[in-house]
Amino acid sequence: MDISIVIPAYNEQNKIRFDVEAASAFIQSRNWRGEVIVVDDGSRDHTGEEAQKVSPPPGVDRHVVRHPWNRGKGAAVRTGILASKGDVVLYADSGTCVPYSDALPPIERIRSGQLDLALASRRHEKTVIHRDQKLKRRVLSLGFRWMTRLIPGLPRSISDSQCGFKVYSGAAAKSLFMIMETDGFLFEIEVLLLALHRGLRLEEFPIHWTCDPDTRLQPGRIAAGVLKGLFRIRSRMKRMILQIKKIRP
Repeated sequence: MDISIVIPAYNEQNKIRFDVEAASAFIQSRNWRGEVIVVDDGSRDHTGEEAQKVSPPPGVDRHVVRHPWNRGKGAAVRTGILASKGDVVLYADSGTCVPYSDALPPIERIRSGQLDLALASRRHEKTVIHRDQKLKRRVLSLGFRWMTRLIPGLPRSISDSQCGFKVYSGAAAKSLFMIMETDGFLFEIEVLLLALHRGLRLEEFPIHWTCDPDTRLQPGRIAAGVLKGLFRIRSRMKRMILQIKKIRP
């Protein structure tokens, strides 16, 4: 199978049908054989049912996987990626903030063996922002980026770890998410650190981005857990490095 598109969703009944249709149309437009995997992360609305209503075009399979309770975005993406069959795996947030066509350059580089992982970046010099986040969110994002560099040690070369639009080779995606432990939104940090630790080839790419104001992320409610989560990731990476040193002669 050429490509799998994974869409994690929580209470997205008003968007998910368009998400599935847009992903399916993208796959069909390239004459690829592909699949769209929606992971309903314990939604309290009709997200799963709405996704099931979409009839995919020829050559595209549609799957809906449901979590019985809200486990977190990281858990949802993990479920989708481990269920995927594509040579390339694209994970995209619900809301279609980034047009799927923006993924074509990194997909081609991954298919040709030049890359293992490509990250959409809202801070790339060639990125076009059609509607930005509110000032409060931008300030919080700056603080978060500073903490990810200071605590778990994410390098400055990664300017945007949290944009929900990433492309992996199928092999890289499976290898990373099989060992990724973070269930919440900080999973992005752990996955990137694991990729760097394993020497995978990754780079950022520019996008056309439109902020979706209907976000499920509530900064005020999660702020207390961010520091704890980042320290947990740092601790895990240190343990992995120590284990490797013990194994080496």
